[in-house]
Amino acid sequence: MSNTDFMIEQAEERVARERDRKLGQVALQVAAKGLIECRDCGTQIPSERRSAAPFAERCIECQQSFERNR
Repeated sequence: MSNTDFMIEQAEERVARERDRKLGQVALQVAAKGLIECRDCGTQIPSERRSAAPFAERCIECQQSFERNR
């Protein structure tokens, strides 16, 4: 195995580990139970949103603001 092949193999392994780590984080987030009231503004999260995203912690407006500012 050449040095280049070895380096490529190492890089691929790092990418796979990072992908698996991030997928694990997403799985935990999706499995988490969301909130009834928005964590930012305190208004009730609509039942439609909670049904579509049971892990939601913010109303749609606050989530959009959170994502823009992140």
